[in-house]
Amino acid sequence: MIKAVVTGHSRGLGAAIAAALLSRQIPVLGIARNGNAALALRHADHLQQIRLDLADPEALSRWCDSAALTHFLSGCQTVLLINNAGSLQPMGPLHLQDSRAIVRSCALNVTTPQLLSAALAHHLPPACTLRILHVSSGAGRHPYPGWSVYCASKAALDHHARAVALDADERVRISALAPGVIDTDMQAEIRNTTVEHFPLRERFEALHRHGELVAPEAAAERLVAHLLGDSFGRQPVVDLRELPA
Repeated sequence: MIKAVVTGHSRGLGAAIAAALLSRQIPVLGIARNGNAALALRHADHLQQIRLDLADPEALSRWCDSAALTHFLSGCQTVLLINNAGSLQPMGPLHLQDSRAIVRSCALNVTTPQLLSAALAHHLPPACTLRILHVSSGAGRHPYPGWSVYCASKAALDHHARAVALDADERVRISALAPGVIDTDMQAEIRNTTVEHFPLRERFEALHRHGELVAPEAAAERLVAHLLGDSFGRQPVVDLRELPA
């Protein structure tokens, strides 16, 4: 049996990933501050939801040490971990960045994926394999003005995947995947910021204006197909747009 843990499943790409997994009859444990009522209504038998602030490492650590995680993992042959939750904030040059926003962003974007990856590997049942997918970004590979915190956090995920792959654990496959420019609330957040905070705002406004943003459902289907495929993990850092269709 395959089971999946998805962070940030309440909306956007995370909701689409959870839906794509559930449509394949794969049980999903969704972790987010808010639940997803629509998914729960359609997939009551296969969706479990944990309401948790993923930017609070201590709360997450306590949950990982509880019986809830081991209970969910019991009886499975393959566990999928999709570290999707993330934040763009704080945007802007250094002098405009709020210190508390930096702490929350680094906790959510970096600490949480690493913590969950280690916890699942630690609690992995015998004869069970683990596939870890970090939802990364082109921003982790190319710097953007105003996104120093976000760029650094995504670069950290990429390097985490590279280093874990070098551990050569036969039971663990990992990849940091940039999904492309997806039509989510994060894109709306970019369009609603000021040029002072993000000088390249017009580039993203143009993508939206010309209909060049990818639907979350389309990206999720390709992402899940890759995650379940034989080639997953051969490259620790990949771009969804460069994978075979």
